Amino acid sequence: MQITKTLKVAALTTALALSGTAAFAKDFTISVWAGGSNQNDAYRADAIEMAADILTREAAIRGEEINITVEKKLFNDGWDNFKQAVTLAAESKTAPHIIVTSHADIAPWSQSGLIRPIEDYVDLDAWPLNQIYDNLLEITSYNGQVWGIPQDAESRPFFFWIPHLKAIGYSDEQIEDLPAKVEAGEYTLYDMLEDAKKIQDKGLVEKGKGFSPRVSNGPDYWQFYQSFGGEMLDKESGKLIFDKQAMTDMFQFFADAVKMGVTSATHLGGDWGQWYNEVANGKAGTWHGGTWHYARYTGKEGLDDFFGNIQFSLIPTGNDKGHANTITHPLTYLISSTGDDEVAEIAAQLVAIASEPRINTLHAIKSAHLGIGREQSSIALYANDRWASEATDRLLGHASAMPNNTDFGAYWQIMFKGLEAAWTGQKSVADAVAGVEADIKSSMADAVIIK
Repeated sequence: MQITKTLKVAALTTALALSGTAAFAKDFTISVWAGGSNQNDAYRADAIEMAADILTREAAIRGEEINITVEKKLFNDGWDNFKQAVTLAAESKTAPHIIVTSHADIAPWSQSGLIRPIEDYVDLDAWPLNQIYDNLLEITSYNGQVWGIPQDAESRPFFFWIPHLKAIGYSDEQIEDLPAKVEAGEYTLYDMLEDAKKIQDKGLVEKGKGFSPRVSNGPDYWQFYQSFGGEMLDKESGKLIFDKQAMTDMFQFFADAVKMGVTSATHLGGDWGQWYNEVANGKAGTWHGGTWHYARYTGKEGLDDFFGNIQFSLIPTGNDKGHANTITHPLTYLISSTGDDEVAEIAAQLVAIASEPRINTLHAIKSAHLGIGREQSSIALYANDRWASEATDRLLGHASAMPNNTDFGAYWQIMFKGLEAAWTGQKSVADAVAGVEADIKSSMADAVIIK
């Protein structure tokens, strides 16, 4: 199968080269739209423009004349608006050639014919794509095909405010060893709640601020499900998994946090700006967030000494059935169905070039994301950035992802509705989990394995 794909890539490349030998130049206009992106993320599109310059220079050396114009657009007005824009453009056959979006869009968009499998146009066994982390490339696969190339990586660590840990008796050595203890399962989520309560009891933070989770729904909450042994996908059948015991334990953990007074029953729905300011300035004891938060803490929130004030780790295990973990939710370069094979070949080659370690590092460091490939640790800009280096070493190798499954979005909403009910006390934990099971059975029983 790989030989056939390689031959297809070679044939397209040969055709492109022959077209370039004509008396006239071959002109291409390649559009790229990047969702969830502001100027800090500009290299999601700028890297494609840099790649176009390299590709045209390489063609010129071969005696070919190719002109590539890259049309760039960043979207930062919400993911729903971005995805609606892409799907409406696809309906009118004007979708961008390259789409930078969540890997979660691969399943529905591949089924609808909006995107093409990128493995038909690039050689995954050749540099630079062969140095991309295997777990990231797996995340961009669906139904046995690789549909996209990871554009960046991130992870969702657990954070501790160091001065507060010291105030409740932690030594510098114990704080330094804390990430390793979390990784080994020797420090659990319930150990964290005990520390959060000690921090509150000393008056270091206000009541309900000992443990300050994110204030809205997000992939992060599946980490806690995994901490209690939950699995999201059965790889053999491709169906989703609802582990009742793991979800019960997860809901109970958040209910216990409220009962202990270290998290507020009304925490969900809080203001993000206020939350950022609190966690970056010692007004919370422990919390969880994203690796990209580093830029916010040290930038807008004015945290001068990140490493002197914040320790970070994997999400701790919840019990002996679970494990310390983190979820990555990488954005992905996808090739749309717009244009013919020749255009798709150009777009895919641009993505491959944009994935080279030095180019991708520009995005990673500017936007406080993590790199996509093993060789980026050898790039000085990356290696000399303490946050990128330590976060990569500590987190990325342990990262899993939400499954590429068209039914997962519905399951996710059912899960979070149950979590919110248990968290706020609207329902007991048992009733909240029973509600999740009932909703699954009534609306998506064929798609979920209940265990």
